[in-house]
Amino acid sequence: MRSPARLVTGTATAAVTVIALGLAAAPSAHADNFGRLEITPATAPPGATVTVNTTACGPKGSGIGDANSLDAGDFELRQGTHKEVLVGQFRVPHDTRPGVYEIVVTCDNGKDAVGDLKVIGGKHEKPDHHRPTGHVRTGVGGSVEPNSTQVALGVGVIGLAAVGGLWLLRRRTEPGAESGR
Repeated sequence: MRSPARLVTGTATAAVTVIALGLAAAPSAHADNFGRLEITPATAPPGATVTVNTTACGPKGSGIGDANSLDAGDFELRQGTHKEVLVGQFRVPHDTRPGVYEIVVTCDNGKDAVGDLKVIGGKHEKPDHHRPTGHVRTGVGGSVEPNSTQVALGVGVIGLAAVGGLWLLRRRTEPGAESGR
């Protein structure tokens, strides 16, 4: 038999799950006003011509595209070769900085189609990765540039170690160095 606390917890969890699924599945009036905007190429450098198409405007519909987010202005959409598809083009300005820009098409039937264009390259783009410069400081191996101070210190440490080692060996071999005799 289950405890009352487990029953309440299980029932509450099930109720929250059903409500969440119901809200996610319920169509909203706002979602009906937005259609899909296909952008080709989805990633473009400055100066590239970009083509957009959508079926949101319906058969024999028309629309105006808005690429003002990247200072490309408005553009007209016309019937494409496929039924119910509107097609338009615009050019990415040469001084556009890299980033993601929203492109919107407003149809004469009141619907909108929205898509994102990613602008890459150009003179303002920061590299995705940094190339290492200089030598790797691992503590093993040589150096790229000879440094006389480091070389002198290294020779001095090795010399001191050698003198100290010889002193210890000599001390052990002396006749009076053994203890207990």
